[in-house]
Amino acid sequence: MNKQSTHFNLLLALIIGMTSVQICSAQELNATLTEALLNVTVVSEAGNPPVGDTIWFVPEGAEEGYYGVTNETGKFSMLIANGVTYEARFKNSQGQIQKASIPIPGNEKIVFDFKLNYELPRVYTLDQVFFATGKATLTTASFAELNELIEVMKFKTAMKIEIGGHTDDVGEDAANQKLSQNRANAVRNYLIKKGITGDRVSAVGYGESKPVAYNNTPEGRQKNRRTEVRILSQ
Repeated sequence: MNKQSTHFNLLLALIIGMTSVQICSAQELNATLTEALLNVTVVSEAGNPPVGDTIWFVPEGAEEGYYGVTNETGKFSMLIANGVTYEARFKNSQGQIQKASIPIPGNEKIVFDFKLNYELPRVYTLDQVFFATGKATLTTASFAELNELIEVMKFKTAMKIEIGGHTDDVGEDAANQKLSQNRANAVRNYLIKKGITGDRVSAVGYGESKPVAYNNTPEGRQKNRRTEVRILSQ
């Protein structure tokens, strides 16, 4: 029996319309002449095993394929048709897209070990989240990026985040603090409304206390008016 090992450092792409397969321990599955045994391990750069991550393996040129979900050790095993080149696909919290080509030889019993190392950014800005001027009302243009975050959190079931609201320095400190908290709350409430449990999302308003640019230009003030995601655990 042939055994191959592949190690990738990747951010991979999510797609929909996948076909699930039976996920078992490697000891319960055996490679055949038509099906390869695929052992998948996912770890972060810190060495922590992500729980509940979904990895897809899609035949090149196809719209449907196989997927598995990582267990508490960051692993899963499954049987997939051999003699096919697959694209391994994954989605991180920012929706970044890459694909890895995985050729699986045919006409032989093969065990294929696939290891994926990746690290989510600990803090990043929701660039497409907007509010009505001076208010904590989300605009409809914000929903697409928030829905992307929701999909990631549904697949990464152990992920907990903080939503941070930030303002520029125009106006009174207390008013900016209140506005930033209300905006963070608005994002949190949207996530909860869409099915994310409240214990997985906290909201903190930082007001004007954490600028990322100078407030003496319109461009700088625009950068400082932002909503951030801080990943607390994954």
